[in-house]
Amino acid sequence: MGEVFLGLLTIKVIVGFATLFFIIIITGRTSIYQLNPVSLSFCVSTWRFFRNNIYEDKVGIFHFLYAIGLWTFLMLGIEFMTLKNKSTRSLLLGNPNIIIRDGVMDRKLLTKNKLDVNQVLSILRQNNVFSVREVKYGILEANGQISLLLKSKYQKPDLNLPESPVDLPTSLIIDGEILWDNLHELGFDQQWLDNQLTTNGYDNVKRILYADWRESEGIHVSPK
Repeated sequence: MGEVFLGLLTIKVIVGFATLFFIIIITGRTSIYQLNPVSLSFCVSTWRFFRNNIYEDKVGIFHFLYAIGLWTFLMLGIEFMTLKNKSTRSLLLGNPNIIIRDGVMDRKLLTKNKLDVNQVLSILRQNNVFSVREVKYGILEANGQISLLLKSKYQKPDLNLPESPVDLPTSLIIDGEILWDNLHELGFDQQWLDNQLTTNGYDNVKRILYADWRESEGIHVSPK
């Protein structure tokens, strides 16, 4: 009985590994960041099924192979449809969204894609971009990553140019709320902030989605 179970377990492990490997190869993805929502859902579901049934000797090899085969068939069918049909691709995978234009975040698109300002800023920092002002275009891809095109002056500089001082931006306003700790840490007060906003054409902090301050460049505002 033990030998039978061991043999069944071995077959299940080989089949499960081969199936996941096959799907990654056939869809042309080389990392989890390249998986679209459908592919990722398939891989997660397959892994859960594999995990839950690998030690279950009541699930015979035929039923195990049938379930894995059906999942694979459905996955390849969806992949085929998304390749051949634009409307199906848009429905299942979504379309890229330009969430940043000329250093200004698009609040409607952020809300539509269930992103908040802090999430966007975190993704920018992970791409070595420390202020939204540096971004010419920020495109939210279907896999949740953000592709960035920086403004020309923030792109990789000529290595022959002398180094210039580097300063980190400080967030002052997020979604209409003033970050008082950051403002006071800079040595500024509300009157200074109001003057900065007025100079840039804003008379109400509630109209501002995001604003930051950089010593070398001043204040930068993304309106709601």
